[in-house]
Amino acid sequence: MNVDTPIGLLYHIYNSLFLSLPFRRIEDTGTRLALFSKHCNEGFDAGTSPVRIIESFWEDYSEKSTPGERLDQLFYFIQYAERQVVLFDSVEDALFKQTHDMEGAGSVKGLITRLDSVVLKEKLLEKIRNFSLRLVLTAHPTQFYPGKVLGIINDLGNEIGGNNLEQIRLLLMQLGKTAFVNREKPTPYDEAISLGWFLENILFHTLPDIIFRLLRALGQDVTTFNNARLLALGFWPGGDRDGNPFVTSSITLQVAQRLREGSLRCYYRDIRLLKRRMTFRGVEEWITLAETRLYNTLYKPEEKEQYKTCQELLEDLDMARQILIADHSRLFLDELDRFILKVRVFGFYFASLDIRQDSRKHGDIWQAIFQYWDKKYADFDVQAYLDSDETTKINLILGFRFRLDENDYADLFVKETLRSFRAIANIQQHNGELGCHRYIISNCRNALNVAEVLALARLTIGDPETGAVPLDIAPLFETIDDLAICHKVMQQLYSNKHYAGHLAARNNIQHVMLGFSDGTKDGGYLRANWSIYCAKEELTRISREYGVTVVFFDGRGGPPGRGGGNNASYYAAHGQDIENHAIHVTIQGQTVSSSYGTQASAAYNIERLLTAGLENHLFPDTSRDFEDEDRRLLNTLADTAYQSYLKLKNHPDFVPYLEKMTPLRWYGDTNIASRPTKRGSDAEMKFEDLRAIPFVGAWAQMKQNVPGYYGLGSALSEHLHAEGITPEKLYQKNLFFRTLLENSMQSLLKSNFKPTHYLSGHPRFGGFWNMLHGEFEKTYAMLEKISGQGALLLENPTSRVSIELREEIVRPLIAIQQYALQKLQENDLTPEELEACRKLVLRAMFGIINAARNAA
Repeated sequence: MNVDTPIGLLYHIYNSLFLSLPFRRIEDTGTRLALFSKHCNEGFDAGTSPVRIIESFWEDYSEKSTPGERLDQLFYFIQYAERQVVLFDSVEDALFKQTHDMEGAGSVKGLITRLDSVVLKEKLLEKIRNFSLRLVLTAHPTQFYPGKVLGIINDLGNEIGGNNLEQIRLLLMQLGKTAFVNREKPTPYDEAISLGWFLENILFHTLPDIIFRLLRALGQDVTTFNNARLLALGFWPGGDRDGNPFVTSSITLQVAQRLREGSLRCYYRDIRLLKRRMTFRGVEEWITLAETRLYNTLYKPEEKEQYKTCQELLEDLDMARQILIADHSRLFLDELDRFILKVRVFGFYFASLDIRQDSRKHGDIWQAIFQYWDKKYADFDVQAYLDSDETTKINLILGFRFRLDENDYADLFVKETLRSFRAIANIQQHNGELGCHRYIISNCRNALNVAEVLALARLTIGDPETGAVPLDIAPLFETIDDLAICHKVMQQLYSNKHYAGHLAARNNIQHVMLGFSDGTKDGGYLRANWSIYCAKEELTRISREYGVTVVFFDGRGGPPGRGGGNNASYYAAHGQDIENHAIHVTIQGQTVSSSYGTQASAAYNIERLLTAGLENHLFPDTSRDFEDEDRRLLNTLADTAYQSYLKLKNHPDFVPYLEKMTPLRWYGDTNIASRPTKRGSDAEMKFEDLRAIPFVGAWAQMKQNVPGYYGLGSALSEHLHAEGITPEKLYQKNLFFRTLLENSMQSLLKSNFKPTHYLSGHPRFGGFWNMLHGEFEKTYAMLEKISGQGALLLENPTSRVSIELREEIVRPLIAIQQYALQKLQENDLTPEELEACRKLVLRAMFGIINAARNAA
């Protein structure tokens, strides 16, 4: 363990406390784990197979142990190591402010110091009046820590920060006796409650604080500034129906109610604290009234004295504010203003609940509707509709003016879908329109997919006469082919009189979501990222042509293979040809706790996302520009990388390798999420049915991280000496290209082919493994050469050291999991041995993913 850094030193000190805990066999386990880790390192370096590494360890250190005792020892190692990972997480959280420059480049303070003229200050004010950063929390199955362990990490980080040894020891004892595995899958409502902790304890404080500091630095009144939603939250648990049969309309309503109650709980908690300062005549009475009405709204809905809307609460607070200013010398005005700002930011909805469903499901609904009409109305010709062109179909369904009645349909899915639209209206009535105003269409392929959703909304919750519906319809484009034509899809919609009328009622704002996870799964790392960038440019161009402001909503995961990495640099790299009205981005599972799990880390990352969007407008930079030769090179690189990736994806052993040689098949047994791990119900595994998260996660478990780099090395090596501009020159010149390569470096640094080297000679998969390894080696060498750093991520030592230390902690788990996977290839295992190996694979998954922090 490298102890030359503050994090490494502190981890090493507190790690020694584990050996003193009063648990059975813990001293023996800790001592032997250190020996086992060293044994694994030596074995991997020598090219020894995992089975031989572990068996030789038993021969050297457990010669007299029974087979059962040896197996138990491996499980003890797993339990010990995964708690070491928790400790390391807590140490990093505790030292976050020491290892990150909180007020440096990318911070709000750093932005303000760059405003060296009145013109720039006014330009910034103009921008933030219309800009929005929305973080959308999702329940994607990437969070392997159960909620109770996340709570321990939070508390442990706080105690480490205060160097409270006794409390740290107690928390480590709690950690030792706390289960890391859920016995049952969580429900969508459970997921909402889990993420609600971050809303109420982290983001409720962080978002308004950032806005407060920014507006005060610009001399603005935080209680009247016209854009309180400069920073906002979105929410998917309870609304994301895509592939999740457990999300129903009743669950959606329960989650919306929970969000509303969460905001009210936070206000009630804060106003009781505020009341301790607001003790002045005239002010105290209004604050007490607000406290009483909040309490009744939350706990006594039968009482008359309560709030129906947040505007009523703001009016009471404003009365107190006026008296405080007029009669009491503005004493503690900042405290009152901060509270008012929170109410303006979160309203009575806390986070905007998005609804999402697959386009094919809407098609099924319309098929059921037409079948019913065909039987009920003699003059309705279903076949004529089916035979008509797309424009005719769109005009027909958007021209309907009647109410769909769920009682007309026997199919439960049809009933449930219609109820889901009515749930939107219900939420808007109780939480406000912002409580649920966006419907996302997964797998959107054409304009009809969008029209079908708008028509369903109109026929369930729209105005009976005009068809107006308070809902933003957001197509989600994911595949490489769909990204190439998505601007044509939107042009067809913009030029349709029905859809144009809908947009006019929505202030001519069109939300478009772009899928990084499925895009990378479909087309590989470089092709997907460049395709999305080009799609944004084309969508911006066509939207501006029709007088529409497009809001891009990016479905980005944690690792680079799912669009993750350095998100702030990615948005900072956007040029002027990409609409910059807002940044909407998903924050998924693991990333919520790792990047937004403390107020310090949340503030750091949110500020950098915010300033990335603002600085594009304020400070023109040639590093964001693409000249013609730059585009030609990137197109060529993307095409070459795509062809390389297609050769891999279309390899006959691609899916069999994932199914037979990786932990993919056990993802559903982890009980980390309510959503099934694959689309479709076929027993046979098909590439198109694979969810992006287990797909990327399986590669991460193997320490191969294929989606984060595959094809990139081939493209760079083939065009290393391209005429005109070279990849090396483009790396130095262009921020977007540099960000792509540096994010890929994270995937490479978290890869390690030594544990799976035994597969190089596998009778079936040896050639396939060598393809993977060859591309890894090629990409690693190319990025070292092109970056000129000599080693990857040398310019980001905090990330590099963190990765190195985490990989060292988790190496024994990798050895154990690969041992079990290798044993599972044997044909003579007893049922008991098969089950033991399955459990080893499953239990090791948690520590391996948690150690990487953004691997799934």
